[in-house]
Amino acid sequence: MPVTDVSHDLDTLTLTITAEFAAPVQRIWQIYADPRQLEKIWGPPTHPATVVDHDLTPGGRVTYYMTGPDGEKYGGYWEVTAVDEPTSFSFVDGFADADLNPDPSLPAARSVFTFAAHDGGTRATYVSTYASAEALQKVLEMGVVEGASTAINQIDDLIVS
Repeated sequence: MPVTDVSHDLDTLTLTITAEFAAPVQRIWQIYADPRQLEKIWGPPTHPATVVDHDLTPGGRVTYYMTGPDGEKYGGYWEVTAVDEPTSFSFVDGFADADLNPDPSLPAARSVFTFAAHDGGTRATYVSTYASAEALQKVLEMGVVEGASTAINQIDDLIVS
Protein backbone atom coordinates (compact mmCIF):
# COMPACT_ATOMS: atom_id res chain seq x y z
CA MET A 1 0.00 0.00 0.00
CA PRO A 2 1.43 3.37 -0.98
CA VAL A 3 0.09 5.33 2.03
CA THR A 4 2.78 5.09 4.71
CA ASP A 5 1.59 7.70 7.21
CA VAL A 6 -1.50 9.73 8.05
CA SER A 7 -1.54 12.38 10.76
CA HIS A 8 -3.73 15.27 11.74
CA ASP A 9 -2.96 18.11 14.09
CA LEU A 10 -5.79 20.20 15.51
CA ASP A 11 -3.27 22.82 16.71
CA THR A 12 -1.83 23.49 13.24
CA LEU A 13 -5.16 22.63 11.55
CA THR A 14 -3.46 20.18 9.19
CA LEU A 15 -4.06 16.75 7.77
CA THR A 16 -0.92 15.16 6.27
CA ILE A 17 -0.80 11.98 4.22
CA THR A 18 2.51 10.51 3.05
CA ALA A 19 2.74 7.87 0.33
CA GLU A 20 5.52 6.14 -1.59
CA PHE A 21 5.33 4.91 -5.16
CA ALA A 22 7.60 2.72 -7.29
CA ALA A 23 7.57 5.23 -10.13
CA PRO A 24 9.54 8.38 -10.97
CA VAL A 25 8.29 11.83 -9.95
CA GLN A 26 7.34 12.69 -13.54
CA ARG A 27 5.03 9.64 -13.72
CA ILE A 28 3.23 10.58 -10.51
CA TRP A 29 2.92 14.17 -11.76
CA GLN A 30 1.27 12.93 -14.97
CA ILE A 31 -1.54 11.33 -12.98
CA TYR A 32 -2.59 14.71 -11.60
CA ALA A 33 -1.89 16.60 -14.85
CA ASP A 34 -4.08 14.33 -17.00
CA PRO A 35 -7.81 14.48 -16.19
CA ARG A 36 -8.47 10.93 -17.44
CA GLN A 37 -5.76 9.51 -15.16
CA LEU A 38 -6.88 11.73 -12.27
CA GLU A 39 -10.37 10.22 -12.57
CA LYS A 40 -8.91 6.80 -11.83
CA ILE A 41 -7.45 7.83 -8.47
CA TRP A 42 -9.23 10.91 -7.13
CA GLY A 43 -12.30 9.24 -5.68
CA PRO A 44 -12.24 6.14 -3.52
CA PRO A 45 -13.18 2.94 -5.41
CA THR A 46 -16.80 3.17 -4.21
CA HIS A 47 -17.10 6.79 -5.43
CA PRO A 48 -15.31 7.13 -8.79
CA ALA A 49 -14.56 10.65 -10.01
CA THR A 50 -15.53 12.32 -13.26
CA VAL A 51 -13.42 15.38 -14.06
CA VAL A 52 -15.44 18.10 -15.80
CA ASP A 53 -12.88 20.93 -16.04
CA HIS A 54 -9.12 20.54 -15.67
CA ASP A 55 -6.74 23.50 -15.77
CA LEU A 56 -3.70 22.69 -13.61
CA THR A 57 -2.12 26.15 -13.94
CA PRO A 58 -1.96 29.01 -11.42
CA GLY A 59 -5.39 30.62 -11.40
CA GLY A 60 -6.85 27.53 -13.07
CA ARG A 61 -9.72 25.44 -11.86
CA VAL A 62 -10.44 21.73 -11.67
CA THR A 63 -14.04 20.62 -11.15
CA TYR A 64 -15.30 17.09 -10.69
CA TYR A 65 -17.98 14.99 -9.15
CA MET A 66 -17.84 11.61 -7.49
CA THR A 67 -20.65 9.14 -8.06
CA GLY A 68 -21.67 6.97 -5.13
CA PRO A 69 -22.96 3.40 -5.35
CA ASP A 70 -26.51 4.77 -5.13
CA GLY A 71 -25.92 7.06 -8.13
CA GLU A 72 -25.79 10.21 -6.03
CA LYS A 73 -23.24 12.77 -7.22
CA TYR A 74 -20.92 14.71 -4.89
CA GLY A 75 -19.21 17.75 -6.40
CA GLY A 76 -15.81 19.20 -5.70
CA TYR A 77 -13.37 21.77 -7.01
CA TRP A 78 -9.76 22.91 -6.90
CA GLU A 79 -8.74 26.53 -7.31
CA VAL A 80 -5.10 26.17 -8.34
CA THR A 81 -2.83 28.71 -6.63
CA ALA A 82 0.70 27.55 -7.59
CA VAL A 83 2.35 24.95 -9.82
CA ASP A 84 5.98 23.82 -9.87
CA GLU A 85 5.91 20.99 -12.41
CA PRO A 86 6.67 18.15 -11.70
CA THR A 87 7.36 18.54 -7.99
CA SER A 88 4.39 20.35 -6.46
CA PHE A 89 1.13 22.17 -6.81
CA SER A 90 -1.07 24.09 -4.39
CA PHE A 91 -4.78 24.65 -4.48
CA VAL A 92 -7.92 25.41 -2.52
CA ASP A 93 -9.79 22.11 -2.29
CA GLY A 94 -13.49 22.28 -1.59
CA PHE A 95 -16.87 20.71 -1.91
CA ALA A 96 -19.22 21.91 -4.65
CA ASP A 97 -22.95 22.00 -5.30
CA ALA A 98 -24.71 20.25 -8.19
CA ASP A 99 -23.56 23.00 -10.59
CA LEU A 100 -19.95 22.58 -9.35
CA ASN A 101 -19.93 25.95 -7.60
CA PRO A 102 -18.20 26.11 -4.19
CA ASP A 103 -20.44 24.98 -1.32
CA PRO A 104 -19.67 27.38 1.55
CA SER A 105 -21.55 25.19 4.04
CA LEU A 106 -18.74 22.60 3.89
CA PRO A 107 -15.06 23.08 4.80
CA ALA A 108 -12.44 23.94 2.19
CA ALA A 109 -8.72 23.35 2.65
CA ARG A 110 -5.55 24.92 1.35
CA SER A 111 -3.70 21.92 -0.02
CA VAL A 112 -0.10 21.40 -1.11
CA PHE A 113 0.88 18.20 -2.92
CA THR A 114 4.63 17.58 -3.27
CA PHE A 115 6.48 14.82 -5.08
CA ALA A 116 10.15 14.03 -4.39
CA ALA A 117 12.51 11.33 -5.59
CA HIS A 118 12.97 8.73 -2.84
CA ASP A 119 14.59 5.26 -2.87
CA GLY A 120 14.29 4.91 -6.64
CA GLY A 121 10.66 6.01 -6.65
CA THR A 122 8.58 8.92 -5.39
CA ARG A 123 7.53 10.09 -1.96
CA ALA A 124 4.33 12.11 -2.14
CA THR A 125 3.29 14.39 0.70
CA TYR A 126 -0.28 15.67 0.75
CA VAL A 127 -0.88 18.48 3.27
CA SER A 128 -4.28 20.10 3.74
CA THR A 129 -4.73 23.05 6.09
CA TYR A 130 -8.17 24.03 7.33
CA ALA A 131 -9.47 27.38 8.57
CA SER A 132 -10.42 26.04 12.00
CA ALA A 133 -10.19 22.99 14.23
CA GLU A 134 -13.95 22.57 13.74
CA ALA A 135 -13.51 22.42 9.94
CA LEU A 136 -10.75 19.81 10.25
CA GLN A 137 -12.81 17.81 12.73
CA LYS A 138 -15.81 17.90 10.38
CA VAL A 139 -13.89 16.41 7.43
CA LEU A 140 -12.34 13.80 9.73
CA GLU A 141 -15.84 12.80 10.81
CA MET A 142 -16.91 12.71 7.14
CA GLY A 143 -14.25 10.04 6.52
CA VAL A 144 -11.61 12.05 4.68
CA VAL A 145 -8.75 9.89 5.97
CA GLU A 146 -10.31 6.65 4.76
CA GLY A 147 -11.51 8.17 1.49
CA ALA A 148 -8.21 9.87 0.65
CA SER A 149 -6.13 6.85 1.66
CA THR A 150 -8.11 4.41 -0.48
CA ALA A 151 -8.03 6.88 -3.39
CA ILE A 152 -4.24 7.35 -3.16
CA ASN A 153 -3.70 3.61 -2.85
CA GLN A 154 -5.23 3.22 -6.35
CA ILE A 155 -2.15 4.90 -7.83
CA ASP A 156 -0.18 1.64 -7.65
CA ASP A 157 -2.58 -0.06 -10.07
CA LEU A 158 -2.40 2.87 -12.45
CA ILE A 159 1.40 3.09 -12.59
CA VAL A 160 1.77 -0.60 -13.47
CA SER A 161 -0.86 -0.59 -16.22
